[in-house]
Order: sequence, then C-alpha cells, then structure tokens
Amino acid sequence: MRGRKPFKPRREEPYKVNQKIRAREVRVVGDFVEGGNVVMSTEEAIKIARQQDLDLVEISPNADPPVCKVIDYAKFKYEQKKKQKEIKANAAKTVLKEIRFGPNTDDHDFDFKLKHAINFLKDGAKVKAYVHFVGRSIVFKERGEMLLLKFAQSLEEYGQVEQLPKMEGKRMNMFVAPKASKK
Repeated sequence: MRGRKPFKPRREEPYKVNQKIRAREVRVVGDFVEGGNVVMSTEEAIKIARQQDLDLVEISPNADPPVCKVIDYAKFKYEQKKKQKEIKANAAKTVLKEIRFGPNTDDHDFDFKLKHAINFLKDGAKVKAYVHFVGRSIVFKERGEMLLLKFAQSLEEYGQVEQLPKMEGKRMNMFVAPKASKK
C-alpha cells in the first residue's frame, strides 16, 4: 500500500445550489423576480435562474419555505469569503506580556519592571505579573502577594486588574488589562 495518498473527505458546500435544493416550494428573493419576493416551486425557480445564466442558491434553509436567491454562485462564494476575511482582520488580537518577580525583588528591579509594564499597557497588551517561588522561598507567600498588590496599585492609571493575585503551584499570578482608550 505504498505511494497511496491519504484519504481526504470532500469539503461540503456551505449552501445548496440548484438541484441540491430538496424543498418543493421556495421563497425567491432578488432582482430577477417580479415584486422581489415570491413563493414558487423549486423547478420553476431553477428555470428562472437558468434563463438568466445564474444559479438558484438557498440562503436561509431554516425558513418556511426556504429562502433562495438567483445569483452567480461563484461570485457569491467569493463575496462571503471576502467578508469572513474582513471580519477576521478586524478582530482585536490580544497580546499577553509576562513579567516575573521573585519574592525578594528589590525596589530598583521593581521600578524597572513597572516601567516595562506601563509601556506594555500603553501599547494595548495585557500583562501577566507573577512571583515565582523557588525552593524554600514558598514560605514567603505574603511577601509575593504584597509585591503584586503594590504592582497593581502602581499600574492603576494605566490598566485595571483582571485577576487578583492567585496561587497556582509555585507561582502567584495576577493579570492586568489595559484601560479602554477614549476615542
């Protein structure tokens, strides 16, 4: 069985076209129908579409009777794909930046990391600040919590806390989201 290509199932078309429409009656909408909205038999609707060198496409299969439109199916599919691409492009992509502390982080290091966090929030990224406890330092949990709360208080004007300090394994995490910019 060498040299055989793996089986790829055919992609189903998202819309039923022409003969694939199984309903006896359909509501035809569009420019090619008198009145713009008529209920007729499927065969008659397909005949109208063929006369125009177009396709009958089932737009809303759950309606009673199903809603169909006389259009060029290839062009319709292209437009739908284009709309999906546009929606995807306009979706906000959230970036998550991490800042790591130790339970004994000094003031200078704290200020340095705070400046980075402020820049991240100004750029619209979320910040995940965490204190990593190594070895016996786990006994200083309250130090880590105080450090993260101080960090949150310092970032108050740039972002809001999404999740307060919470212990997960050897880490204490806190999330800060940027404040919504006023347009």
